[in-house]
Amino acid sequence: MTPILFVHAQGGPPLEYAVPRMAAHAEVHVLALAPLPRTTESVWLPGCASVTTVPPGEGVELVDLICSHARRVGAGAVLALSEYAVVAVAHASLRLGLRGAGERVAGARDKRLMRRIWRDAGVPVPGFTEVHSPDDITAAFETLRPPLLLKAAWSAGSTGHLTVWNEQEAEAAWKTGRSVMEASSAQGYAELHAADAGVSDFLLEEIVTGRARDWFDGDGWGDYVSVEGIVAGGRYHPLCITGRMPTVAPFTERASLAPAALPQALQRRVEEVSRAAVDALGLDTCATHTEVKLGADGAMWLIETAARFGGVMTTRQVEAVFGLDMIGMLVRELLGRDVGYPDRMLTEGEGAAGSLVVLAVDAGGRPWTTLPAWDFEAVDWPALIAPGSRVELVREHSLAPGSPVPPYEEAGGANSMAALCFLTAESAPRLLADCGRIVAALPEALATPPSAGRSTPGSPA
Repeated sequence: MTPILFVHAQGGPPLEYAVPRMAAHAEVHVLALAPLPRTTESVWLPGCASVTTVPPGEGVELVDLICSHARRVGAGAVLALSEYAVVAVAHASLRLGLRGAGERVAGARDKRLMRRIWRDAGVPVPGFTEVHSPDDITAAFETLRPPLLLKAAWSAGSTGHLTVWNEQEAEAAWKTGRSVMEASSAQGYAELHAADAGVSDFLLEEIVTGRARDWFDGDGWGDYVSVEGIVAGGRYHPLCITGRMPTVAPFTERASLAPAALPQALQRRVEEVSRAAVDALGLDTCATHTEVKLGADGAMWLIETAARFGGVMTTRQVEAVFGLDMIGMLVRELLGRDVGYPDRMLTEGEGAAGSLVVLAVDAGGRPWTTLPAWDFEAVDWPALIAPGSRVELVREHSLAPGSPVPPYEEAGGANSMAALCFLTAESAPRLLADCGRIVAALPEALATPPSAGRSTPGSPA
């Protein structure tokens, strides 16, 4: 099979899911810029022809490193699934003459550039101002309607996001955001191509009001969705929509769910606005993950587009429900092979699947009163999920048993995650209800010793 170079960095789908799907289409050589998950090594390592671990480097140095390893293994494609590596991989692919996201990849990474492109193209985005100094904060409150959301321009997982109501709060939040991004960078969760990008680059934007009940069949859904897709030689192929539970303040994702319980006509409207957004970015060949806010009376705003698939277990959710192996499709596309894209975005699937992030906050966003130790086996899962539903622990994205559940910090976003669970159910409403019961019961369930002889459904993801 043709060799490919897979550049591993923090984030993205677990290797135990991703590597076997890459290995089904290519000879996989791994260049690891972050620690590899040893707990699942027995699953992903057999799919690798070679594994090289190196310090990541930055900018041109990192692109040089990727190119050197790609030439060494004779790679026909270079692939990254992490948000933090997609820019470096795109530049390396350009230099190597390989298919990739292309020279305009920064528009799918830097939230400031992304919004400028969309504003100029007439794609609906909230009002925003870039923040480089305190003067920019003053200007923001002169032209935008508070409350405003402070965002780190190169962040992922809602890291470095804070809600502010006035200039004083914004200046304090800016300092907090930079501190959080510095701490995140120290843990490897930072942009690898642009030096200091995650620490110093921010924007303030208006918080648009979502209205989920105008869109969804049933209650309990969050007010935004994501369109998963692939751009192939400049042509965008939207594949399906995934939904959400309501976020935790300010906008930290708690659960990603497939399918989204949207009527087909509304899914088509979301499909078209995502097409306008992705087309405006001018990407060449890459995965896409486009988030759309849903407002009253059919209003929509673009939140962001990333040149990679959705995080956590989004790729597995899509495969379970819609039958699309998106990672395998992308590998084939990057290698110039035939890929069977659906004629139109799929709006119906079979069953339901979701990723549930364990955060130390209840359904109303209130912090847990105690922080018990994390232990998947301590929870009576059959008591929390419907008959026919299953829940599994995603070991690569979960703390070791016995670790204390970290307190939730708004600016830290997904960095406060204790664990990730993958769920399947017979229908989207059942899946949503399962997730709701788990969120409500988890603090007490973790604090209560398990019953003797109790078993848990499912197996590691």
